Amino acid sequence: MTEQNATQSPKTDQELTEVLLKEEKIYNPSEEVKQKATVKNWEEAQAQALENPEAFWEEAAKELEWEKPWKKVLDESKKPFFTWFKGAKGNIFFNALERHQKTAVKNKIAYIAENERGEKRTLTYGELYQEVNKLAGAFQKLGLKKGDRVTVYLPNMPEVAMTMLACAKLGAIHSVVYAGFSFMALRDRIQDAGSKIVVTSDGILRRGKAINLKDTIDKAVAEGCPSVQHVVVVRHTGEKIEMKEGRDHWFDEISQAAKEEVKTEVLKTSDPLFILYTSGTTAKPKGVVHDHGGYMVGVNRTIKWVFDLKEDDIYWCTADPGWITGHSYIIYGPLMAGVTSIMYEGVPDYPQNDHIWEIVERNKVTILYTAPTLVRMMMKYGEEPPKKHDLSSLRLLGSVGEPINPEAWRWFHQVIGQERCPIMDTWWQTETGMFMVCPLPVTPLKAGSATKPFPGIKAAVVDKEGKPVPVGKGGFLIIENSWPAMLTTLWQNPKRYKETYWEKIPGGYYTTGDVARIDQDGYYWLQGRADDVMNISGHRIGTAEIESALASHEAVVEAGVIGKPHPVKGESAKAFVILKQGFAPSDELIDSLRKQVRTVLGPIAIVEEISFVDKLPKTRSGKIMRRVLKAQELGLPLGDISTLED
Repeated sequence: MTEQNATQSPKTDQELTEVLLKEEKIYNPSEEVKQKATVKNWEEAQAQALENPEAFWEEAAKELEWEKPWKKVLDESKKPFFTWFKGAKGNIFFNALERHQKTAVKNKIAYIAENERGEKRTLTYGELYQEVNKLAGAFQKLGLKKGDRVTVYLPNMPEVAMTMLACAKLGAIHSVVYAGFSFMALRDRIQDAGSKIVVTSDGILRRGKAINLKDTIDKAVAEGCPSVQHVVVVRHTGEKIEMKEGRDHWFDEISQAAKEEVKTEVLKTSDPLFILYTSGTTAKPKGVVHDHGGYMVGVNRTIKWVFDLKEDDIYWCTADPGWITGHSYIIYGPLMAGVTSIMYEGVPDYPQNDHIWEIVERNKVTILYTAPTLVRMMMKYGEEPPKKHDLSSLRLLGSVGEPINPEAWRWFHQVIGQERCPIMDTWWQTETGMFMVCPLPVTPLKAGSATKPFPGIKAAVVDKEGKPVPVGKGGFLIIENSWPAMLTTLWQNPKRYKETYWEKIPGGYYTTGDVARIDQDGYYWLQGRADDVMNISGHRIGTAEIESALASHEAVVEAGVIGKPHPVKGESAKAFVILKQGFAPSDELIDSLRKQVRTVLGPIAIVEEISFVDKLPKTRSGKIMRRVLKAQELGLPLGDISTLED
C-alpha cells in the first residue's frame, strides 16, 4: 500500500487536506558528496531493504556486539507488542562505551562540553567509561537494582550522559525530564514512573542567569513522591541549596567513594531502557517505553547512514538530552558510532547573536543538526552574524522537530551551508525512536520535504478508513511495518498504547497523528499534526502551509496559525506573526501579508485576522503549541502545558 494509487479516491475529499504549497526545484548532491558517501545508491538501498526488511535489520544488528545471539529477528505474534531480536541478550551500555575500551576510540574525545559562561571541558571515551562505572557503583550502594527507575533533571551537560549510561549498565530504567519543566510536571513524571532516585544539579544557566533546580526537585518530591529515596545533586552553578540529610547526596562525593569497575548487566533485548514522557492535549503525559536491543540497532544504523559519519567528524546536535533527539542523537547514537560530539548548555544567540557560529568555527564542527525554530531565530539577525565566521568545516546540515518551511530551508542551505552542504531533514517522533522519513547524503533534495522513508520503513498516506489517497492529496501518515527502535508500550498503560497508535485507523497500522502528502516524485511533505488542520469553506488546509507562506515575506521571522469558528465558512484562519528587526506593524503590512499568502498558496488561502506578537508559545524543543494559541483566543482550557517553554 506504500505506492499511492492516483485512481483510487477516498469516499469524500472532506477527509483530505488541500495541497497549496509546491516546491519543485531539485537540489542534487555534489560529486564530492556522492563519492565519499557510505551508501552510494539511495533508491537501491530502499528497494533491497523493503524486499526483505528483517534481513536488512539483521545485517544492521551484526554491526553491534551481543552477549547472546537472537533466535528470531522479529516476533509479531503479540502484535502490536512486537519483539525485535527475540532471544538475544546484551546491553546498550556495552555498545556505547564498554566495547570501545579495547580500541583506539578509548583515547578519542567523546564530548566537548561548553556553556554560556565560557567554561569548557572534554571527556574521552575512556574517561567517560570510568565516570559511568563509578556512578553505577554509587547507585548500587544506594540500592538501585535492575528494573528500578531513575528520574534525571539536569542541564545539557556530561553528567546527563553519565547518569543515563550508569542506569543502562545496571539495567535500571531512566526517565529524563527536561530541566525547565515546572515542579508539577516533574512531580507527575516522578509519580508515574515510581522513581527511586532523582538526579539533579544545584542550578542551570539560561541567558546569563543561574536558575535554581534543586528547589524544583524539593517542591516536586514534597508534593507526594513516596517512591523517591535518594536525590543526587551535581555541583554546577554554585546556587545556595538545602541538602536533606540522609536523602540528598553530592554527585561527585558518592562517585569518588565508589569502586571503578561494576559488572554490566546482561539483559534481554526486550528489557526496558528508558521512559520518555510526551504530552497529550488533555490527558496526562504518555510514558513512551523503549528497549535495549531494537532501539540500539535502529539508532546506530540511522545515525551512521543519514549523517554518513566519518572518523574525524565533529558532530553537534543542538537539542537537549531531555527530548528523544537528545537520547538517540546526542547520547546513544554518537557514542555507539564512536564520534566526537559537542554538548552546549545555553541558548544559541547569547551572549551575542553569532555565538552559535563562533562555536562551529572554533570547534571545526562538520555536522550541525538543529531545529527549524533555531534556523528562523538566526534568520532574524540576518546574514552578517554567520558571515563573521569561517563555516567551511561544515559538510552536512540537519533539521529536526517540525517541518522546516522552504524559506528557512533555503536560508540554511545558502547562508550556512554555502550551497555545498546537503540538509538532512528528518521526520520522526518520540515514539519511533529513530529517523523514519529522511534523506541520505546522496538523495536529491527538495526544500521543505523530508524526502522518502528510510530504508526498511514502509510508509503511506491514507484517509481515515485506511485507504490510499491520490498523489498530491494530503491525508494521515501511517507506518505499515514495524521497525527496531519503535516504542514497545506506554508505561503501565498497554490499553492506551493500543488505542492511541494502533486502533485510530483500520488495518492495524501505526498511526503517527501527522498529516502529510506524497508528490508525483514520491517525496513526502509533512503538513503538521492532524489536530492542526483547518476546514475553511469546505477546504481542509494545514496550518503549516499558511505559516510557511507568511514566513516567505521579507518582514516575517515566524508565524503561528490557528483556525477559529466562523458562522459561514466553518472556520477562518488567524495568524500570529513575529516581525524581523526593522519592520513595524501597520495596516499596509497586514494587507501585504495577506497578499503574500494568496500569491504563494492561491485564492482559497485567506487569512482573516493577523496579530503581531513578540513570541509564540512553544515547547522547549521548539514546536509551536497552536492549541495554546487557540485556547487563549477562544477562552478555552489550556490542557496539558507541561512542555510549554514559557
